[in-house]
Amino acid sequence: MKNVISKYAQLVAVTLMIAAPASVLAQDQLPATKEVAVSVSDVYVPGGFDSDADAFVVANGMFPNGCYRWKGADVTNIDALNHEIRSTATVSQGMCIMVLVPFTKEIRLGKLSSGNHTLRFLNGDGTYLEKTLSVE
Repeated sequence: MKNVISKYAQLVAVTLMIAAPASVLAQDQLPATKEVAVSVSDVYVPGGFDSDADAFVVANGMFPNGCYRWKGADVTNIDALNHEIRSTATVSQGMCIMVLVPFTKEIRLGKLSSGNHTLRFLNGDGTYLEKTLSVE
């Protein structure tokens, strides 16, 4: 009987030594994420905005795999009528579904002055997509 209890105690001790580092590893090393620029393939620009309303556009594109998540868009006002928009996503490291994942997101531009605004959507590879937005 003493021999059985001793074997059981050894088995429990070995199990704890194996399981403990795995649980510590799981808590300390969550999948790392990084922020990347993403390309938009098209942008819908609605009409009918005036200078008192918040203007917006709807951008769409494709993420290369399931590890990408939309983070947001940074709007830089070059001057009163020219604006640059950079879309970003976070990418988690690890197991990902390897299929193209479409996205469609609304991008708020805020209140814009009256006139024809040039919107330049910058892609991560140095190219851009340009659209015009009319504000009355």
